[in-house]
Amino acid sequence: MTKKAIGAGVASLMLLSVPAWADWSPERPLEFVVASGAGGGTDNFARTIQSVITRNDLIDQPIVVLNKGGGSGAEAFLYGKQNKADPNKVIFGTNNVYLLPHVAKLAYSVEDLQPVAALAMDEFLVWVKADAPYKTVTDLIEAAKAEPGKIPFGGSQSKDTDETLVALIEQQTGADFKYVPFNGGGEVGVQLAGGHVAANVNNPNENIGQWQAGAVRPLCVFAPERMAKSEPIHDNMGWHDIPTCKEQGLDIESYQMPRTVWLPADAPPEAVAFYEDALKAVFESSEWQEYLTKTSQSGKLLTGDELKDFIASSEEKTVEVFKAQGWSTE
Repeated sequence: MTKKAIGAGVASLMLLSVPAWADWSPERPLEFVVASGAGGGTDNFARTIQSVITRNDLIDQPIVVLNKGGGSGAEAFLYGKQNKADPNKVIFGTNNVYLLPHVAKLAYSVEDLQPVAALAMDEFLVWVKADAPYKTVTDLIEAAKAEPGKIPFGGSQSKDTDETLVALIEQQTGADFKYVPFNGGGEVGVQLAGGHVAANVNNPNENIGQWQAGAVRPLCVFAPERMAKSEPIHDNMGWHDIPTCKEQGLDIESYQMPRTVWLPADAPPEAVAFYEDALKAVFESSEWQEYLTKTSQSGKLLTGDELKDFIASSEEKTVEVFKAQGWSTE
């Protein structure tokens, strides 16, 4: 990175470790490889980071975004494996990177990638069509009990974060939904707005457009407390007006998903340090804080051992759900 580029960046660049930037920098265009289809939360996550980097001249190379959402995102992770040690392939995912191998026999393992950073935690909400008869999540659950396996509940991918949450709801309540997978949260939002499914558990960013248009409405959020106050989204209602699922009688206090960045295994440590510093600058930028506010995500920067500890804990808890569902391949 040139001195001119550093000077053009955000103020937080003054805090960066100069040796890390000096030891390695990309010498050819970068690929931001997204483990989802276009329009979903992971796609928006990657493209926002690309935008902040480009606007602030944080990296002196062009960045191309590639969507590889096949196989619940496994296509992107396999691509990372196929490009072992290549620091110019930056992989964007969620917890699906380390959870997918527990539920399917895949041509990659988590050891084929190395974690670089997590920058945000996504909240999950239960959404229904605007004219649906369900006023609370309890209403929806009772309907699923009355008609086992009949009420279609849409989600992004199979045996991934969304279906895991739906399975957890079923385990906690005895409800029985018909889970319907789609290729990304953007598609799930469209399907709910069109009445092709009865509910979904999209993140705020993935359903906000349909809510603004009055096509869908939120029932509750899986968080220990209500979300931060915001400007009204629709019908004089903002994020803080959405009750927690626990308030409505569903005993699941919290469910969050990390937005994560990875490199292929054996990429040099200097490259990992370079991207950690670049992503720290992204995280501290005003543009990133605006993105977090807009998408109602919780900002959280994790790198190094702190990130590895989070992954280990998240993996252990989620695999318990997999085993209870009979999904685990172990």
